[in-house]
Amino acid sequence: MTDPSTNPALATSPWIAAAMIAAIILASTAGEVLTAAAMKSIGDLDEIRARSGLKGAIRAVITCPLFFAGVGFLALAFFSLLFALNHLSLGLVAPASASLTLVTNAIAAKFFLHENVDKRRWTAAVLVCIGVYFLAH
Repeated sequence: MTDPSTNPALATSPWIAAAMIAAIILASTAGEVLTAAAMKSIGDLDEIRARSGLKGAIRAVITCPLFFAGVGFLALAFFSLLFALNHLSLGLVAPASASLTLVTNAIAAKFFLHENVDKRRWTAAVLVCIGVYFLAH
């Protein structure tokens, strides 16, 4: 494991830290949007289960390419998180990536999934951005 204190380039470069956190955020958002799109395209799993049983519901999920694309991006986000935690402090990576993912998910939900994102959620997203700014400074 690489200790940030033994590698000053990683410990001091805000651009590298930002890139690592951005990779987590983008991969996580893509994974969550693709998984949500997959589940919307599949339909109500309870209805599928009632009609075709549990095997039918499982078949509906595992035959959806969007689902596997989403899982792939979520796996990429997880390994990006591991890489970032190997080089940066948990106190920065965890809150920044988790909270900024909330912001990107709100944006993606509005523009890609055409969901209704209300004023409270946008306010929360702005407050999260302010919090991350204070965390980084």
